[in-house]
Amino acid sequence: MLEKSYDAVVIGCGAAGMAAALAVHEGGRSVAIVEREDFPGGILMQCIHNGFGIHEFGADLTGPEFAERLLSKLLEAGIDIYPDTSVMDISGGKDARVVTACGAAHGVIRLACRAVVLAMGCRERNRGNVAIAGSRPAGVFTAGLAQRLMNLDGWLPGRRVVVIGSGDIGLIMARRLTLVGAKVLAVVEIMPYPSGLARNISQCLNDFSIPLHLSHIVSRIIGPERVEGVMVTPLVDGVPDYARSFHLSCDTVLLSVGLIPENELSRKAGIPLNDDTGGPRVDADLMSGVPGIFACGNVLHVHDLVDFVVDEGRRCGRAAVRYLAGESVRQFRIAAGASLRHIIPNYYAPDRENIIFMRPMIVKNDAVLSLKIDGTEFKRKKLLHIQPSEMIRLVLKPAEFPALEDGRENVLEAALE
Repeated sequence: MLEKSYDAVVIGCGAAGMAAALAVHEGGRSVAIVEREDFPGGILMQCIHNGFGIHEFGADLTGPEFAERLLSKLLEAGIDIYPDTSVMDISGGKDARVVTACGAAHGVIRLACRAVVLAMGCRERNRGNVAIAGSRPAGVFTAGLAQRLMNLDGWLPGRRVVVIGSGDIGLIMARRLTLVGAKVLAVVEIMPYPSGLARNISQCLNDFSIPLHLSHIVSRIIGPERVEGVMVTPLVDGVPDYARSFHLSCDTVLLSVGLIPENELSRKAGIPLNDDTGGPRVDADLMSGVPGIFACGNVLHVHDLVDFVVDEGRRCGRAAVRYLAGESVRQFRIAAGASLRHIIPNYYAPDRENIIFMRPMIVKNDAVLSLKIDGTEFKRKKLLHIQPSEMIRLVLKPAEFPALEDGRENVLEAALE
């Protein structure tokens, strides 16, 4: 059994984990990364399309290129990475935690540390999560699995494809399949608006004349052994109108119906989770309800852009350094008001800069974001366009907060008008 000690251990070597580890190292603390895949980079390694890095590096990069820039910094810093190693348990108490993992190279390893950063990313919802009727034929994939099969393993999942859900991975795969000669018959979306970024609707569907059926469902998957087709049914006031169902002949179905933070370890460690996001509840320092355990990236909440994942990982690593130094900051609760599904983080710190993410529940032009503390508005911000598929990112500086009274809750409520 390999046993080592570090100031902090990061679980996950994707964009968030690499950024967090670099921040801990730059803060003068020892850090190691544990990664269950046999290569670092996370989901970026299968995202061979461009569009990454505009905010972080000022360059239009592919996923592997983006990951390489972070990885080169890790290697230059000499940060220990344990690839092909799965974390089984996080044990111990405050300032004396042990991360137990198992891998091919070292067998069982035990890493003692004072701080843990969770950066395990997220996973896809599958057919069982959306309960589609029909048999269980071959040819049903999640969009991310199909992406991995094509871009890392060199396999073509199918030649006549229907995509269920308009999440970004599904949209990108619709384009990818078209470019290699497959026929994407349609993208079927249950909501009356797309789930992916507007740029992906334009670049992945409109540019290739791929139909997008909004307010429709795939009501049945047909095929005893291999997918032979699907039934597509329109929704009227949210209710399926089966009389208007139509059949699409296909050999493959891709599911792009949402992502779920990978939080089995979080639950096992006793971390309170946010019902709205599926990730941990965190304070203004991105620390969970268990002292010394932090979370960042898609394990905390599903992001729109990897550039923001890196920024959040960096802030999380710096917060871990402050924790290791015994620093603290006054914090107050944040609440989601009208037309907002959730807000991350769950607390704000008025004495320093805060970066807050909000998920809108409505589609609207010329919306207004209203911020109140204990019912008194202190900031209004106009938003040209909002939709559920795109997070609202708000930066609040100390000078923007009003004077906070002692003895009051000072709850910050954000709402859309």
